[in-house]
Amino acid sequence: MSEKKKSKKSKENEADPSIQHIIKQRDYVTLTATAPISTEGSYSANKFSSIGIENHFSLEDFKENFEIKVLKMNEEEMVFDMIGIDAPLANAFRRILLAEIPTMALEKIYIANNTSIIPDEILSHRLGLIPIKANPDSFEFVGPDGDATFNNTLVFRLDVTCTRNKNVPNDAPDEEKYNHGSVYSRDFVWIPQGEQESLFTPEEVGPVHGDILIAKLRPGQRIELEAHAQKGIGATHAKWSPVATAFYRLQPAITFKKPIRGNQADRLKALCPMNVFDIEDLGGKHQAIVARPRTCTMCRECVRGDEWESLVDLSKKRDHFIFSVESTGIIHPKILVTKAIQVLMEKCQNVLKGLDDLNAIETAEEEVEGMQLMGSDDEGLGKVVT
Repeated sequence: MSEKKKSKKSKENEADPSIQHIIKQRDYVTLTATAPISTEGSYSANKFSSIGIENHFSLEDFKENFEIKVLKMNEEEMVFDMIGIDAPLANAFRRILLAEIPTMALEKIYIANNTSIIPDEILSHRLGLIPIKANPDSFEFVGPDGDATFNNTLVFRLDVTCTRNKNVPNDAPDEEKYNHGSVYSRDFVWIPQGEQESLFTPEEVGPVHGDILIAKLRPGQRIELEAHAQKGIGATHAKWSPVATAFYRLQPAITFKKPIRGNQADRLKALCPMNVFDIEDLGGKHQAIVARPRTCTMCRECVRGDEWESLVDLSKKRDHFIFSVESTGIIHPKILVTKAIQVLMEKCQNVLKGLDDLNAIETAEEEVEGMQLMGSDDEGLGKVVT
C-alpha cells in the first residue's frame, strides 16, 4: 500500500479529453435502458498505467478528499453522505453497524405460568426482539459458563392476569370489557440487582417503547415470567442489532448529452415518477434541468427508448455513498456511527499488529536459519583443518 501522493503528471493526464470515457468508467457506474455497466471497481494500482494515470492508493489524497456530510439527524434516524471511499470500506462500515456494536437484549426467559394461546417458545422469541433501553458500556459480557451478576444482567418481571369487567355490556369494545386484555412492553417491571438501584434510574432502564404488543389475553389467562437482559452483538443474534436498518446507495449523477428544450423537455419532466427534472424558462423557451438528483431511484424511465438514451446520461458516483442509519432507539444514531468508526479503526489496528507479528516471526526464522548455516560452515572448516 503506497502512501505517496499521486503525481502532477497523472492528474494532468486525467484531464485529457481523449480518455474521458475511461475516466468515467473508473469513477462512475453507468445505467442503460437494459442494465448497469462498468459495475466492477478499479482497485489494481497499474490498471491505467498504459495511459499515464496512477491508480494506487494515496493516503494523502484520501485525507484530502474524504468527508462526511450530515443531511438529517434526530433521535431515531441519521442520513449522511460519505465521500471519497470505495465500496468494500463502505460495506464494512455498514456490516459493523448491523452486527458488531453491543447492546442489551432479553436472553434468558424463565416462564412460571403461561395460559395464553401463544406457545412458550414463540412468546420467548417475541420478548427477545423488544429493544431494551440500557447503556451497554455499563455492563460486561456474560461468558459461556458465566453466572448472572449485577454487572452483566438486568432482571425484569412480567405478571399479567386478564379479568372481565362485570358492569360492561358484551357489545362494548375489548378495551372496556377486559382488564389487561392486551399485554404490552410497558407491563415489564425492572427488578434492580445488587448495586443497580444506585447506578441507574427507572427511566434509564426498560423497554425503549412501551406500546409494543406482546400478547392478547382473555379472562382467566395469565402470563407470569422473569426475563434477564444481557449484553451481546448482532452477529450472534439479530435481537442485539442496534439498528432497525442501515443501508447506503450511490449518489445519482444525471447529465444531458445536449440541451432538451420545448415539448421534449415537458415530456421528460412528466416521464420521471420521482420528479427529478424541472423546467427552466430561458428567453421564453422551456429547457429541462436536473433539479432533484438525490430523489432518483434509478428506475431508468428517462433512458428507455432510443430518443432518451441519446439525450440523458444516467450514472452513479462510485465513491459517493448516501447512508441511512435507523436506530432501534437504544443508542442515538450519532453515537452508533461514532462507535462503528471506532470498531473499524480497531480492526485496522489488529491487521497492522498481525502484519508486524508476522514480519517479526519471519525475521526470527531467517536469523535462526543464518545461524544454522554459519554453524555448519564452521563444522566443515574444522574437519578440513583436522
